[in-house]
Amino acid sequence: MTMSYDDAGTKPVHRLEVFTGAGHRREWSDETRSAIIAESYAGAESVSAVARRYGLAPSQLFTWRRDFRRTSQAAAVGSAVTPVAAPFFVPAVIDAQSASIPSGLTPVVRQRRVGRKREAVVVELEIDGVAVKIARGADAKTIAAVIDALRARR
Repeated sequence: MTMSYDDAGTKPVHRLEVFTGAGHRREWSDETRSAIIAESYAGAESVSAVARRYGLAPSQLFTWRRDFRRTSQAAAVGSAVTPVAAPFFVPAVIDAQSASIPSGLTPVVRQRRVGRKREAVVVELEIDGVAVKIARGADAKTIAAVIDALRARR
C-alpha cells in the first residue's frame, strides 16, 4: 500500500490515546483477586466501578466472578455428594377384585353447584357522569338508542 505525502502526518489528530503502566500482563495473587471479587459482591458500588478502581476491564472482573461461582458451586456439590441409588420405576398392578368397592361403602359423588350466572359486562360507557353497562347479547338498536338519548341530554 502506498500513501501519498498529503496523508502522512499532515492531517490533524482527532483522537490520541495515552497508555500508562507497565504494558505487560499483570499477575494478581489469589488473595488480591479474592478481595476484589468480595468487594464487587459487597453491593456498595457497581462491578464496573470496582473494576475501574483496580485498573481492570469490567469484563475481566465479571470473568473472575463467574469462575469464583463455578468453583464455589463445584466445591459445595462435591462436599454434599452422597451416593444416591438410580431412580427406577415400580410396576403397577391393578387387581379387578381390589378395584371394586367393598360392600357397605358408597362412592362419594359430588354434585355441581347450580348458581345464578352473572352477565359479563362487555362494554361500559360513561357520558357526562352517567355510566351505562352493556352486557353480552344486547341488541344493537337498543344500545344505539341509549347512546343517542345520553347525547341528547347534554
